[in-house]
Amino acid sequence: MTEYVIETPPVVALPVAGTTAQFPVRRVYCIGRNYAAHAIEMGHDPDREDPFFFQKNPDNLDTSGTFPYPTKSSDVHHEAEMLVALKSGGTDIPVDDALDHVFGYGLSLDMTRRDLQGIQKKMGRPWEIGKAFELSGPCGPLHPVSEVGHPDHGRLELQVNGEVRQEADLNQMIWKVPEMISYLSEYFELAAGDVIMSGTPSGVAAVEKGDVMRLTIDGLGVLDVTVN
Repeated sequence: MTEYVIETPPVVALPVAGTTAQFPVRRVYCIGRNYAAHAIEMGHDPDREDPFFFQKNPDNLDTSGTFPYPTKSSDVHHEAEMLVALKSGGTDIPVDDALDHVFGYGLSLDMTRRDLQGIQKKMGRPWEIGKAFELSGPCGPLHPVSEVGHPDHGRLELQVNGEVRQEADLNQMIWKVPEMISYLSEYFELAAGDVIMSGTPSGVAAVEKGDVMRLTIDGLGVLDVTVN
């Protein structure tokens, strides 16, 4: 029996809708600028260049329904996204086979310390300080493929205090889910437990303490998150 020198960290897991089962998370990949209008609003060319990814940490994901406003920032933005959860993986996965590796889909928010991210961009440094902070990934339960299929279209909408901030259709993603999986597998060995946050549409904006965010995607339910 292995003896660890510190207490074993808890397994990070997302609930599976309608069951008591849990999906253990291994890695979190996030694709950047995957909707043309968002690329434009962030000052970038929306043409279909190779995708780029950054990572959050598994324990950044949180299903509590609250988001504590983080320290060291006065400009924290919401980014509403569909989350893709993998049941298997590999390397160099063909696009045509990619969806076979998907367990299910869910709702997620990539909360961003935009002011800190902007500083890192100007200095040519990594984004983790703006993206991978504690509880920066509010999530809802996962919906298995057996229940919802593979959503490739449908309305995504984020409201803050009842006002629509972000809206798009999933079919507007520049890189579709099979392409994301295939591309990532060229550079990383994907595995069961990996999740991919599939990018956000335009309309990202700041939140304040007391705000209530409501994310909906057709077929994937509702995620309510309160900023505190």
